[in-house]
Amino acid sequence: MTEAAKPTVFIDNDKVRVTEWRFAPGAATGWHRHELDYVVVPMLDGQLKIVTEGGAESIADLKKGIPYFRETGVEHDVINANDFEFAFIEVETK
Repeated sequence: MTEAAKPTVFIDNDKVRVTEWRFAPGAATGWHRHELDYVVVPMLDGQLKIVTEGGAESIADLKKGIPYFRETGVEHDVINANDFEFAFIEVETK
């Protein structure tokens, strides 16, 4: 069984939810659907493997502090493709 990524919720109010996600090497979020728009801010440089519907895989090259935005409805599994711990901050807008 794949190790699970570890979420820590720092803020959860009526406007936003801010979660730090930490991934050991090979750890995964598990399949999920985003119910809110969100921004991800990587805490260091690294790669994440993204698995989408039908098992399509891609590699996301992330740079420390460079955010990206996704809209509600994204479905995927996110896996740490590095040989070191990886982390990012996810800000969901309510």
